[in-house]
Amino acid sequence: MRPNKDRLYLALYARGGRAKMPGKEDTLEKSRSQRILWLLEECNIPYEVKTYKRVDRLAPPELKKIHPLGKSPIVSVQAPGQPEPLVIAESAFITEYLVDHFGKHLAPARYKEGQDGKVGGETESWMRYRYYLHYSEGSLMSMLIARYLIGALTGPDVPFFIKPITRAIVGKMNSAFFDPNMKTNFEFLESQIASSPDGGEFLCGKELTGADIMMSFPLIAVRDNMGAGFDKSKYPKLMAYVARMEKLESYQKAIKKAEEASGGEYSVL
Repeated sequence: MRPNKDRLYLALYARGGRAKMPGKEDTLEKSRSQRILWLLEECNIPYEVKTYKRVDRLAPPELKKIHPLGKSPIVSVQAPGQPEPLVIAESAFITEYLVDHFGKHLAPARYKEGQDGKVGGETESWMRYRYYLHYSEGSLMSMLIARYLIGALTGPDVPFFIKPITRAIVGKMNSAFFDPNMKTNFEFLESQIASSPDGGEFLCGKELTGADIMMSFPLIAVRDNMGAGFDKSKYPKLMAYVARMEKLESYQKAIKKAEEASGGEYSVL
């Protein structure tokens, strides 16, 4: 049914649904789409979640009917008076667009008093906000995905007789590249929480921002899935920050929506 053009309507398209595959069950909350659910809850606007089952662990071809790349999450915005919905892809772009129009409380003030429009007149909170919107999917998430994919070389699908070789290769890659980079990034993030503007408890200051929402997925994924490869005790402020976000009412509502949409218990990866 086509949405009423006389009222605002948002639809979130996400991979999900209880699509079973050998040894694996995929649900909505195992994708990055959960962050956009949280953002929509914070923006307090009506929306609908439409899930698509994965095919061979990949995004289904039906998503290409929504966006040519067939990736998720995707948000479709039907604005009053507009003939066609606006389709937005990429998590950071979705976050920026929705915050600009529906969640201005999720972005810090851009300029210092009397510095409007001046180069270098931006507040520290705003500079952090813009930085972490892009860092979350750039420097941080790209490294985590690479490590995750390399780790698959020691997984159950690898023939037992070559596992000693793949384990040795993965071990050397971890010690030479991934472990030092993980340490550098997480020491940086620990220091950023410690130096939050105005003594705040979030990355950009005292209030939750869209950047915190973007950062939630990679941080929770590392905390819950790295096991012995990640010493949480070295990053107490960062772990406390993640725990604070998980306790927020809007976050809990988003988890409930994710569970309802996919029929499964919440987890990341």
